[in-house]
Amino acid sequence: MRQASILCFCVGIMALLIDTRVQAEDPYRYYTWTVTYGTRTVLDIPQTVILINGQFPGPNIECVTNDNIIVNVINKLNEPFLITWNGIKQRRTTWQDGVLGTNCPIPPGSSWTYKFQTKDQIGTYNYFPSTAMHRAAGGFGGFNIASRSVISIPYPIPVAEFTLLISDWYKKGHQALKQNLDQGKALPVPDALLINGLSKVASFTGEKGKTYKFRISNVGISTSINFRIQGHTLTLVEVEGSHTMQEVYESLDVHVGQSVTVLVKLNSAVKNYFIVASSRFTKPILTTTALLRYAGSSTPPSLPLPIGPTYHVHWSMKQARTIRLNLTANAARPNPQGSFHYGTINVVKTFVFANTAGKINGKLRYAVNGISYVDPSTPLKLADWYNIPGVFSLNSMKTTPVNTPAVLGTSVVGTELHDFVEIVFQNNENTIQSWHLSGTSFYVAGYGDNVWNPSMRKRYNLLDAVSRHTVQVYPTAWTAIYVSLDNKGMWNLRSAIWPRRYLGQQLYVRVWNNERSLFTETDPPPNVLFCGLAKRP
Repeated sequence: MRQASILCFCVGIMALLIDTRVQAEDPYRYYTWTVTYGTRTVLDIPQTVILINGQFPGPNIECVTNDNIIVNVINKLNEPFLITWNGIKQRRTTWQDGVLGTNCPIPPGSSWTYKFQTKDQIGTYNYFPSTAMHRAAGGFGGFNIASRSVISIPYPIPVAEFTLLISDWYKKGHQALKQNLDQGKALPVPDALLINGLSKVASFTGEKGKTYKFRISNVGISTSINFRIQGHTLTLVEVEGSHTMQEVYESLDVHVGQSVTVLVKLNSAVKNYFIVASSRFTKPILTTTALLRYAGSSTPPSLPLPIGPTYHVHWSMKQARTIRLNLTANAARPNPQGSFHYGTINVVKTFVFANTAGKINGKLRYAVNGISYVDPSTPLKLADWYNIPGVFSLNSMKTTPVNTPAVLGTSVVGTELHDFVEIVFQNNENTIQSWHLSGTSFYVAGYGDNVWNPSMRKRYNLLDAVSRHTVQVYPTAWTAIYVSLDNKGMWNLRSAIWPRRYLGQQLYVRVWNNERSLFTETDPPPNVLFCGLAKRP
């Protein structure tokens, strides 16, 4: 009898635990997106753009830490198509990253469903097409992750928030831009800048005395921008998932692929004010405006526009050094951000990656350490998982700069799961660069002029460097990052400047161990697409 009672008790406890686990499962958010071409008036002329559910830009995703995101993408274009989730770490799910190194593209007239989790993330992100030059035609949108209610945030909750997607724009369509690049021609300066797909009529309304959150992403293909609001200051609170020290700025540089979150208090006279985005380091300088409207105002904004920096490289580098991590704030978890002491961890590998521009077979190509990347017909991840030979060779590129002419190739560098590595981006060109690493975030340890050497480590910020997924490298300068490779997979390290990425300025980082475990990496999803040499088992 006693044994039976104990057995019943144990079964009851197990049932309770199972029921609790089911009830505690993180929420699911379902989306169905139909991707089409459509016509919109941009820059006062009708242009063909990429729409998602008829919207340009596409719909924003609004979710919470650890939510499960299910997006069924129906491709009604006449070309293969993929979406990548810029800054979403894809913990254990490299299969969902949405780039050609991990996924076969979605064929025309078919669909594919992404399934991933916003595991341990908060902040402002975005998504965009990763195939061809589709990104230049639209198909982008915001991706905002709110903190869970049980996790405190280090500032008063604003009364509302606005998502601003700032992009450069060409009057030429994406296919004409692709044709130019395929012919080996560099793209000119874009024709204009847009805010939320509009060149001058976007507006945002708030009440005097209230504070609002502005989520700002640079979703353009090539142009750094400076952002400012007439008569108001910007309090920086978050950068790509990291709460920052709350510095106050008159204006902020946001480079290609980057996102920032600022608080703006409406404490000026009741009227309308210009929101301004202008290009950095371009000739001519491009400028676009939107409106910040005070509720009840009938007074239009007044000129002149607030002045922003233009070609001032060191101004931008100096500002970048002021963006620091808030060590005592929580992020997605209840432990302080400063509890990970990155500056005390032993570096097991150092990579120095130098970008170059040159000609291969008479056409313009961009390269990293002498290799101009070419996408194989078989995604690297599929080749790696199914042991398909002839797709790539591990460590086929040098991990320090070379002085030989660039060649075409498929660059993959090998690392071990949990390696802590230093990456130095060396830019010997006279144009600004922007680099993105998928699957993780990294600490921006330092910026400097000229050529990096090991003595530059004395200048690193080893205490409160900001953690982010995309970082700028100034002309004839270097940027150094530290990254903990704790997410197994095949991760794209790429130029966020899309013409450069399209013409070869990218590579992949293979994060690996020889144990197959669902705790470190999921199996290929049941709906995985096959292409090239990869065939369904």
